[in-house]
This record gives sequence, C-alpha cells and structure tokens, in this order.
Amino acid sequence: MTVSRFEQQKLKIKTESGFIAALDQSGGSTPKALALYGVQPDAWTDEEGMYRVVHEMRTRIITSPAFTGQRLIGAILFENTMDREIKGKATADYLWQDKNVVPFLKVDKGLEDEQNGVQLMKSMPQLDVLLKKAVAKNIFGTKMRSVIKQANAAGIKAVVAQQFAVAKQIIAAGLMPIVEPEVDIKCPQKAEAEALLKAAILDELSKLPADQMVMLKLTLPETDNFYSDLIKHAKVLKVVALSGGYSLVESNARLSRNNGMVASFSRALAEGLFAQQSETEFNAKLDSNIDGIYQASRT
Repeated sequence: MTVSRFEQQKLKIKTESGFIAALDQSGGSTPKALALYGVQPDAWTDEEGMYRVVHEMRTRIITSPAFTGQRLIGAILFENTMDREIKGKATADYLWQDKNVVPFLKVDKGLEDEQNGVQLMKSMPQLDVLLKKAVAKNIFGTKMRSVIKQANAAGIKAVVAQQFAVAKQIIAAGLMPIVEPEVDIKCPQKAEAEALLKAAILDELSKLPADQMVMLKLTLPETDNFYSDLIKHAKVLKVVALSGGYSLVESNARLSRNNGMVASFSRALAEGLFAQQSETEFNAKLDSNIDGIYQASRT
C-alpha cells in the first residue's frame, strides 16, 4: 500500500529525532532579521527588493550542506517564501524532495494590541484561500502565533480558545496546525502564566475529536519538563520550543533540560550567520548552530 506524502511527513515529525527551523520572519520583522545577517536597508529600494534579499538569505541556509533531514525534521516558511523557488523547484518541494525536511507555513497576519495581558491574532478573513494554496503547494502544516505578556487567566483562555478555533479550520483543510501561544520571556509572572496556559491547552485538547491532532510551539518553561503531559498527550503530534529572545547558548541549555521537547528556533538558528561570510565560513557556522540545537533537541 502506498503511504501518502502527508502520512510520510507526519511519521517523520512524530518519530525522527531533529528539530524545526523557523524561517518565517515576515513583514515588519524582516529588516531586523536582515540587519542581524549583516544586510542594511540600503540593500533594497522597495518591498519586493527586500523580499528578494531575504529569499537569498533563506536559500543560502536551505541549500547549505549543513541543512538536511538528518538533523532537521521541518522548516517553517512564510507565504512569500512558499511562493518562490529554490534551484528551479517550489520551495516546499525542494525542502521535501531534496532535503527530506517537512514544510510548514506561517499563516497568522500579526497581533492585535495588548488586552487582558495578551495579544490575540488579528482576524484572518482570507485564511481558507491561503490554506487551499498551501495544500496545492504541498505544505504539510501551519503555524500561528499569539503572545502572552501577563499571567491573566481570562486573557490566556482567550488566546488558547482562538488558537484552537483556527486550528480546527486548518485541520478541516487537510493540514497539521502548530498552535503557538508564546509566553513572553519578560512576563513578570512567567511560571504562573505557564501554569494557566497548560491548563487552558489541556482543556481544549479534551474537546478535540479523537481523530484530530495538533502540534504545540511553546516558550521554554521555567520549570523543567513542565510540559511533559502535553508531550505525551494522544492528541499532540509534537511539542516544539521557541527561543523567544534567549541566546542560542541559553536556549540550548534550557531545551536540553526539557525531555521530549524539540527546538523550533529562528533568531537563535541564524545567530552568527552573516552575508559577508565565505561559503566555508557560513556553512561551518550553520553546521555548528544546527548541531548544538540538534543535540539539545535529542534529550
């Protein structure tokens, strides 16, 4: 019996060791990501030019010999990257066919202003259209981010309810949702916020039909192995960690103490990568970053 591409990718995410590269900075965060890479705003004249430059950066990362499915299980793209090509192939197809890396798509359209200590996602009236396009482009799953800034029970419940409502829409489209209610690492009651978050997630998971699953992307917790019951949950395919502003060293140290949680780092993954580096220097640094994150994800 032939196993579908979706089932092959689901099995890789569930069973193989490795982590997810988050290559999904978009809109307002793109100039910052490019500045960290050593490319200043005078390198482009309009938005199209900016996206061309950022695609060059991502192409350099993805085509590097260090970037393969041996240590990476997935990569999160944003729509502009999904729409472009790498070496003559659609980006998602290149990732899966050439690198054995499962492609995901960031689908949220940014954050609302803070209310009740949280930032909900902006409404996504075109989500169904985007999801159809993602399916046509051979994307496996999606990611959407909210932010929790205070240990406010009502706010956190609203964040999780919104995330799961959108997740159900994504599941209905035939894709795997990554639910990402980020707890800001500067939250003054971070451990308390994480306790409220976990309770709200468990409540929403209990309402999901038995045949539905989600992935979770969570801030590295204050208490080691705090999310172990989510990692073992029958309706959770994988729990991945965001670096959230921690340095690569701090992110890896925290991650290594959380068994079964794997990385989904963006800024930490690209730390120390610069446009001005030779291919040898760039590939060596990326290989070092990937290996450190991979080893921390194996615990």
